[in-house]
Amino acid sequence: MIMAQAKRIKTALIGSGAISGTYLKNITENFHIIEMVGCSDIIPERSANRAKEFNIKQMTNEEIYADKDIEIVINTTYPLSHLEVTKDALKAGKNVYCEKMMAVDLTEGKELVDLAKSKGLLFTMAPDTFLGAGWQAARHAIDNGAIGESVTAVGVCIRAYHDTSDTLGDKKSFVFSAGGGIPFDMGGYYLHNFINLLGPIDRVCGFIKARNPVKKYVNPHHPKYGEDYTIDSPNTMIGSLEFANGTLLSLTITSEISIFTTPLFELQGTAGVLTCYDPNDFIGEVSLSNNNKYAVPLPLIHGFAQEFRGLGVADMAYAIKNKRKPRADCEMGYHAFEAIHGIIQSCETGQIYKMKSTCTRPAPLRPTQFYGKAQESILDD
Repeated sequence: MIMAQAKRIKTALIGSGAISGTYLKNITENFHIIEMVGCSDIIPERSANRAKEFNIKQMTNEEIYADKDIEIVINTTYPLSHLEVTKDALKAGKNVYCEKMMAVDLTEGKELVDLAKSKGLLFTMAPDTFLGAGWQAARHAIDNGAIGESVTAVGVCIRAYHDTSDTLGDKKSFVFSAGGGIPFDMGGYYLHNFINLLGPIDRVCGFIKARNPVKKYVNPHHPKYGEDYTIDSPNTMIGSLEFANGTLLSLTITSEISIFTTPLFELQGTAGVLTCYDPNDFIGEVSLSNNNKYAVPLPLIHGFAQEFRGLGVADMAYAIKNKRKPRADCEMGYHAFEAIHGIIQSCETGQIYKMKSTCTRPAPLRPTQFYGKAQESILDD
């Protein structure tokens, strides 16, 4: 018996900047379930270039919203535009996948989650790295008792953010703007992966600040070389998080160190220690240490063992097809978003912040012997 191919889900992208190229390349080359229809941008030249590059239609936002055949909108706009674009898309009856984080203010995020639920639409978001082969190997190990009972965890992200551009854009780089600082920019990668492994967070506290908020343009080719600009988002955070399962996490994130250092992501349990890699990546080595004191790399028995940004969109498309919950659901995205804002509130009040939201761990991907384009089949569950 020959099975019919799945109905393809028509999808459009809004925000044709740098990251859009990665999304469009991965989606158009790897996932049959998605039919990319078009793209738009506030700067028409950018969407025209992307449309030509990927053989899709250049559209306006309004054309995307009005097209009744388009079921998914990918929102890869500036963080300050996430609220407006996602809200308009949801109001137009579109399911939305949004780059991290979902908004700037927590109240805005809650508004979007409530709007999606009220309209019976799916609302999902980046990061989706937790669906990669390495992270699914870590999930498989934990679910099968490899580290015993989880006790503590450590996450460290140290980067150097400078405005080294040589031209004056309409806006400062998103990492220096509201909602774009490194706790929001990179914090989502750590929190989504910790939630995938450990489940929901119960309480948070810590310190967060915009350290040395006045910076200088450092590129001599820039028209404002040597002049000051002000960052509008925190750039340094140390948080303590207590998960509902009792695990205590220490999370350090800063973009104020002069160099990038190797990220740290580790879980310590009663029977072993699981050491992972940069949660910004889909693939890397995951090793287990136990009583023999030697770290043993875990086999990668799941699919998607390479850069697959946009994988969460494909999973969302299969969620639409099979009427199931998407793995990068807004429930988890909002929970991670609230954790960052909870640390901000804790720093301001000097009190521990009790999380108001919760979430379920996303369903794991099943192991597969397939590779290449055939591995898409593991999303069809």
